[in-house]
Amino acid sequence: MIRYAKIPTPSLGLLYATLHDEGLSGLYFEGGRHAPPIASDWREDPKAEPFRTLARQLHEYLDGQRRTFDLVLAPRGTPFQMRVWAEIARIPFGKTITYTELARRAGAAEAMRAAGAATGRNPLSIVVPCHRVVGADGTLTGYAGGLDRKRRLLELEGVLQPALV
Repeated sequence: MIRYAKIPTPSLGLLYATLHDEGLSGLYFEGGRHAPPIASDWREDPKAEPFRTLARQLHEYLDGQRRTFDLVLAPRGTPFQMRVWAEIARIPFGKTITYTELARRAGAAEAMRAAGAATGRNPLSIVVPCHRVVGADGTLTGYAGGLDRKRRLLELEGVLQPALV
């Protein structure tokens, strides 16, 4: 059974998290690309400890008080996706890498597009920081939560200067 909880944030909108018995399996932006719809057989369980811990750590991160997450994760994907997500998880706070570098680190240097596709399917947005993967020239490309959110996350980490309005 999949349990889920909705987590409101002031700067990124509503997120929802999913939990399997093994740990957190998803953190999605409401309306984000590749976010699964909440199914009728899922059970909302916002008081479950993993969700409370996630919400606390997420708010600490967004408030600039946390740089890494300490959570039990249980993403599900192909072996290649799992390798890509593991490499994304190793990108330090405040740093970025290119899709080309990500593919190389995942053991498939020639598979930049496949690494990009796996990045887009990352089920644990923010926690597995796919917002830290950028185009070959440093441009912001592709983000399941939208480029505005990617920009905000990179601004929060000091990688980008805040956009002037």
